[in-house]
Amino acid sequence: VQLQASGGGLVQAGGSLRLSCVASGRTFSSYSMGWFRQPPGKEREFVAAISWSGGSTYYEESVKGRFTISRDNAKNTVYLEMNSLKPEDTAVYYCAAPSENDAIVHVIRGRINYWGRGTQVTVSS
Repeated sequence: VQLQASGGGLVQAGGSLRLSCVASGRTFSSYSMGWFRQPPGKEREFVAAISWSGGSTYYEESVKGRFTISRDNAKNTVYLEMNSLKPEDTAVYYCAAPSENDAIVHVIRGRINYWGRGTQVTVSS
């Protein structure tokens, strides 16, 4: 599967952005999906994950209550709605998928097979 993320940009602290990730292929609904980010000078880190159906979601502690991951299987798209953005959210954001039919736990543990090209999110103070 090929992944293409978009929607990044420059926003002031407290603002919002919505990232989108479109996947190629006909079996998108068989993939758990996730978002990761890499802040400047730091390692890439997990942000959020969603199960095949969208019925289960999981978030990194610092984004809980501010970020929402969702998916539209009919559009082969996963979203990351980001609200109340903080300067520490500044990073390159990547969408990602594990192997087909892998459960959401694989995303949470970073067992990723497919990475999208990142999109830059910059939050100014």
